Amino acid sequence: MSGDAAGREYPVRPVVGIGIIVLRRDAVLLVRRGRAPARGEWSLPGGAQELGETAEEAARRELAEETRLTVGALRLVGHFDSIHRDEGGRIRFHYTILDFAADYVSGEARAGSDVAELIWAPDGGLAPFGLRPQALAMIARARAMLSG
Repeated sequence: MSGDAAGREYPVRPVVGIGIIVLRRDAVLLVRRGRAPARGEWSLPGGAQELGETAEEAARRELAEETRLTVGALRLVGHFDSIHRDEGGRIRFHYTILDFAADYVSGEARAGSDVAELIWAPDGGLAPFGLRPQALAMIARARAMLSG
């Protein structure tokens, strides 16, 4: 059995994480995480897939919980692994993340669930948010997919 009830901390296998890249004109929706493993960091909205839901259902649920937004069609952009080790080298968190992209349709984004705050960050001004290289690559890929 893992260290927490949801099996996310010190897991016995990777957890499927879902990221949602919501694009609006020349901006992308970012959230500041309110709890571990990335407390205080800016990232894409998302979270863990639950048993019995499809990846797309998980993406829509997480987006609604964290931002109060709904979107139209989702497109799978790609995947990557996020592995966090503790001081002793043990794997504390391991997420295999599937990133989906969608164009913003309507609604007012408001922080919810485990999100401390959110922002529509300009595509050309993402550096101050300290996004991981994988997230930046997925945002660029999503922009290319949805505009092409």
